[in-house]
Amino acid sequence: MPDAASEFATWPWWAIAAPSLLAGALLAWWVWRRQARLAAELREAREALRRLESLLDQWRWQSDVQGRLTLLQAPHGHPQTPGEPGGAIWERLRPEDSANMRARLEAGEALHDLAVSFAPAPGTPPRRALLRAAPRSDERGGFAGHDGLLRELPEFVATPAEAGNANGDAADAEQASFSYTVSHDLRAPIRVVEGFTKILKEDYGRVLDRIGNDHLDRVLGAAARMNSMIDALLALSRLTSQPLVRQPVNLSQLAGYVAEDLRRQTPGREVALHVEPGLQVSGDPTLLRLVLENLLGNAWKYTGKCRAPEVWLQRHPQRADTFTVRDNGAGFDMRFADRLFGVFQRLHSASDFQGTGIGLATVRRIVRRHGGEVWAEAEVDRGAAFHFTLPPG
Repeated sequence: MPDAASEFATWPWWAIAAPSLLAGALLAWWVWRRQARLAAELREAREALRRLESLLDQWRWQSDVQGRLTLLQAPHGHPQTPGEPGGAIWERLRPEDSANMRARLEAGEALHDLAVSFAPAPGTPPRRALLRAAPRSDERGGFAGHDGLLRELPEFVATPAEAGNANGDAADAEQASFSYTVSHDLRAPIRVVEGFTKILKEDYGRVLDRIGNDHLDRVLGAAARMNSMIDALLALSRLTSQPLVRQPVNLSQLAGYVAEDLRRQTPGREVALHVEPGLQVSGDPTLLRLVLENLLGNAWKYTGKCRAPEVWLQRHPQRADTFTVRDNGAGFDMRFADRLFGVFQRLHSASDFQGTGIGLATVRRIVRRHGGEVWAEAEVDRGAAFHFTLPPG
């Protein structure tokens, strides 16, 4: 009887090689599928990066080890096309102290919001901009140059240093610094979050379930609310620098204008508004309208769950310089009254009553600029009253 070895020796070559050939074929197929998947992922990543770059409102640039400019790319849709890159970066993008910039770049350091001037295109006048730079590494981990961004400053926006030098007023310089930081540095990460979320929703929304798409919508909604809060914060900061124009103002008439706007914004609501006639004061009509827009707007909003909402604007019976906006709405707990006039401080959930949390801070700033004061009284579910003092007209 032949043994197993002799029987194996009689098998044809293809029967012996079949397992190895099959394993090799499977391995080749697996490698091909993996390469195809990686190539598809790389294409998707490049496409996502391209779309994200189209959302940026900043110039992109690169430099080599010697600090020569190798790339200068305008933002998507920019009306001007830069000339060919080349030359030392501190000569093309001119800082106030080129020697310091050159030393830091040659040392491979990062740069953050360095003020420079540059011509967006050949033959165009120079513009002010803020430059950022991050060192780039080669495949061995060595220094290979810098990647950077360049953010043009609008002509009407001065850098903090320029604002201080222009008028010598430290308060104005601080105001310019604050406004610039809020309007640019705070918005930058929001734009990134919003941009990536939109890309994710456009590319993968069809494969996500309802809950996944709802999460993306919540992120986009939060980004929109943050932008609204930044707008409100900037408006609040400008109140300190806006000139105060004093003249006779009829608060009763202003309240009527505000009420018309509120009714147009909420056409389905019936709110009984009681305005005492002849409330004459002295102050800035534009700013005082903001006071009434915030106080009457809050009263209008916080009576939203009342069956018979009512709002009053009247003079205090014992004090001729004191006025009151009162409502029969949600009210609040007086234990937390000290938080009312702070920035972004809310005593009610945003899901119950929408808002930026900055309206009452605006009211207090305006009233104090007029030499007055503002305070509140309330009881939960029994309404609130906001009192403010103004010089008589």
